[in-house]
Amino acid sequence: MNMKKIVICAICAICGFTSASAQKFALLDMEYILKNIPAYERANEQLNQVSKKWQAEVEALNTEAQTMYKNYQNEVVFLSQEQKKDKQDAIMQKEKEASDLKRKYFGPEGELFKKRESLMSPIQEEIYNTVKEISEMRGYSLVLDRASEAAGIIFGSPSVDISNEVLQKLGYGQ
Repeated sequence: MNMKKIVICAICAICGFTSASAQKFALLDMEYILKNIPAYERANEQLNQVSKKWQAEVEALNTEAQTMYKNYQNEVVFLSQEQKKDKQDAIMQKEKEASDLKRKYFGPEGELFKKRESLMSPIQEEIYNTVKEISEMRGYSLVLDRASEAAGIIFGSPSVDISNEVLQKLGYGQ
């Protein structure tokens, strides 16, 4: 009985190795590719500039709220209950404006997300289509990104790295 299991396992292993060896794989370095595409660098610079501008707007509102609060603390002893409530409401409204603006610009579906999507999607799509074209031409069944932490590649032979070929096909080759 044990001998039968060993023979079956050996046959399965041999079949698995032969079918696995028939598949072709390639690696690419997405960070390297993106660093060599000027449009990507320009898009990143645009995103950084707009992000700084929006962050300054949010910080200005927060500073206004803080100033209003400090003024309130200095005046609180001279204010009636109604005036205190009005000032507190104004401060809370300013803080809410800052929070709402921050969410509008930097939230999960905010303006920065939309701007990044509109700038980066065409570049990513062009890279994807080029990788797909090279993969179909060369018969690769799998292309892994060596720069991605999720891939978990411990060793990758430079002979299967198609990063330069992708850049050349995109018109950015060296």
